[in-house]
Amino acid sequence: MIIEYKDRDFLERYKLMSQSIIPRPIAWIVTENSKGLINIAPFSYFTGLSSNPPTIIVSIGHKKSGEAKDTLRNIRESGKATICMVTPEDLEPMHYSSKELDRDISEAELYNIETTKILDNFPPMVKGVPVVFFCKLHQEVELKGSNTIPIILEIEAQFIDDNIVDRDNMIIKYEPLARIGRSYSLLGDRLEASTI
Repeated sequence: MIIEYKDRDFLERYKLMSQSIIPRPIAWIVTENSKGLINIAPFSYFTGLSSNPPTIIVSIGHKKSGEAKDTLRNIRESGKATICMVTPEDLEPMHYSSKELDRDISEAELYNIETTKILDNFPPMVKGVPVVFFCKLHQEVELKGSNTIPIILEIEAQFIDDNIVDRDNMIIKYEPLARIGRSYSLLGDRLEASTI
């Protein structure tokens, strides 16, 4: 079966891609607006881009009204974002935080998502998550004809829970939550290839 994307509308293409490019890690992005209101929203069109410079790319759509999502607006205003990696314990609050809210309502307050500030120049992190990236805006990418804005974020610092890292070998082990189509999943058993 060959599917020509030019013959498919946006929703069909999204369904095809989101159920085929799997699993996708979830970036639970914390931003702040100019009034200090905390916004927390998950994005699964997200991945590492480069280690030099250390960058992450995340695609951010728009609200149903056509205006920029609060995450995008806040990153444009402040130039900063805190990306939290999601674990199974965070499934419910993360899922609820994906709902579209009015810009003056904070997901942290509405859904009782506890945050903690550990770096002064960045938005707080979600309390209890094992891995966090503190990022600054590197650049926006223009996709002609798209309502989605790919944002490249440069990693300035990273938090790793001491319980999941082997400091001597710099090996991090934890169970991140991933997106598969409309559902969520763990990555499952790790497989090791033989050395060449």
